Amino acid sequence: MIPPRNPPNEAAMMRRHAIFANIFAFAAVAALRVPALGADAAMFRGDLGHTGIYQSAPVMHQAQVKWKFHTGAYVNSSPAVSQGVVYVGSADGYMYALDAGSGKTIWRFATGSRVVSSPAVSAGVVYFGSYDGNFYALNAADGKRLWKFKTGGERRFEGTHLHGSQPAPETMPDPFDVYLSSPAIWHDTVYFGSGDGNIYALSAKTGEKVWSFKTGDIVHASPAIDNGMLFVGSWDSYFYALDALSGAVKWSFKTGEDPDIHNQVGIQSSAAIMGGTVFFGCRDSHLYALDEETGGKKWSLDMHGSWVVGSPAVRDGKVYFATSDSGLFYAVKASDGSTIFSEDFHHWPTFSSPAIAGDTLYLGSWSGALTAIDLAKQKRAWSFQTDASKRLGPELTKADGTPNYDVAYASNFYDDMVTGFARMMTVGAFLSSPTIVDGVIFIGSTDGNVYALD
Repeated sequence: MIPPRNPPNEAAMMRRHAIFANIFAFAAVAALRVPALGADAAMFRGDLGHTGIYQSAPVMHQAQVKWKFHTGAYVNSSPAVSQGVVYVGSADGYMYALDAGSGKTIWRFATGSRVVSSPAVSAGVVYFGSYDGNFYALNAADGKRLWKFKTGGERRFEGTHLHGSQPAPETMPDPFDVYLSSPAIWHDTVYFGSGDGNIYALSAKTGEKVWSFKTGDIVHASPAIDNGMLFVGSWDSYFYALDALSGAVKWSFKTGEDPDIHNQVGIQSSAAIMGGTVFFGCRDSHLYALDEETGGKKWSLDMHGSWVVGSPAVRDGKVYFATSDSGLFYAVKASDGSTIFSEDFHHWPTFSSPAIAGDTLYLGSWSGALTAIDLAKQKRAWSFQTDASKRLGPELTKADGTPNYDVAYASNFYDDMVTGFARMMTVGAFLSSPTIVDGVIFIGSTDGNVYALD
């Protein structure tokens, strides 16, 4: 994922691909394919089906800062909002509870390492994972620990010659593996993936293991649940459908391999479910649509060397998603993947997942911009920039609006890739995904801030 030194075209992008790289809904789960939400958005992507749809009035005008709260490090975690409280993790090692109206701290809980998973809130309990290898359950009112579960340990995806960097034989952790799996809660059970390669099902009340399923590599995607089945992808390049009660495999689907052997494989994107179809993105540069019952491929879209890391949003027979290297946003038909319209973000990568309220879609970018797209008019409505992007963005942006990777990345040596990635994050990139509740957008940034925009 280290950027190219030549003008972008499809062939170059293929080469560059080797370098840059609630509770309210639960009662309806059995009756509906995708649960409905009340005013809260108490888990990643808003509901068990990870649709990215929020039952809130949209912010249609130019967004302004209602408040912002500064943590001590990156905020890659996407906020959960329940009963007037915003819960969000930070790479400074804390889980925070903030007043949704003012941004004031209600409590914070220290873990032993980065918190880059997105929390879920159910029955007065906050659930999340940390890079210290523990999965936590906290009292939502005061942040006191109720229980913790020790996994086999967290780690990032790793490989040799990662994204084409040198030295080629050296095993390298991937700096672009920026999230941990976020929990889903169903039938008093909490589900999540782990860096130890397992998908876990724990008792939501006690933390005791109900079952675990071992995949071939790290699981940092977040499980979606529908019709008693759990859907999640692994870095082993397989997408799995498991019985949510027993953990038994219903089916698995193999995604693509990497012909350049630069380890451009695996599934970071979390699935979204609509109308009997499971949609997810992959590092093999495809968006997939699979039959929910059988795992058969309905269709896939080739993004020509550009990863699909963010999770798609789905509604009314349409799928919305964005790409990394090419910085493109697409609205496509769920039936066959054909394009309805698209937007170009000038090659600024998008890891953040789109969120929809009303007829407005919100999408964060590495450029430090949160963009609102009017879905009815099929065009941009407004864009909000972080302070850091205004201050530091120009140096890292070329005259044509594309990223200036030559400034960020000194060479294709691994150390320079890590340093370059960190430099690109200084613009206050949005890796966190927007959460919209009561006409307010909540989102985290790599500038360390949690923003409330209205």
